[in-house]
Amino acid sequence: MRYTSLMKNKPQTKRYPYRFSSLILALFVAGLALCAASLILTGFRIYHFLGNEEKTVYEWLQYGILLFMSLLFFVLIVSMLLRSQYEITDEYLVMQFGVIRSKYRIDSIFSVHLFRGANKLAVYFDDFHTNYIVIVVKPEWYDDFVRTLIEKKPSIAFSFSTAEEEEEIKKKK
Repeated sequence: MRYTSLMKNKPQTKRYPYRFSSLILALFVAGLALCAASLILTGFRIYHFLGNEEKTVYEWLQYGILLFMSLLFFVLIVSMLLRSQYEITDEYLVMQFGVIRSKYRIDSIFSVHLFRGANKLAVYFDDFHTNYIVIVVKPEWYDDFVRTLIEKKPSIAFSFSTAEEEEEIKKKK
């Protein structure tokens, strides 16, 4: 009985993983390879350094900084690959990109627009369409993403534009 009452009070959250392009994934793989190469090279240099008789503070600092930076970039890249997502809670739209988190109150969302030509989903926070974020998830999840936002705040307006409409707007500019 007690467990079910706790489950009713738990906020419902939905998560949508971030969709990385092939180029970004290739850059992440290259970054991981560079981090691994840096760690191996620094380890090799430390091994030879420990065999030397002269050890200066400058060299200790140099190796410490190299190891720290290699590990830092490795952790950042892995965290971006594993924890890049959008999370919709009862009160917030949370955009998490690795260790970086941005929270947006669902109450502040004004509208959502789907650009079918560009295949992008934009969330607007004002009526003038100047304050917005672009949602980068799989196109198959757009409908579920919008429905979840509208469930949390029914007054959110939803609109879409076709590729032809977007082309006309570009020509007018």
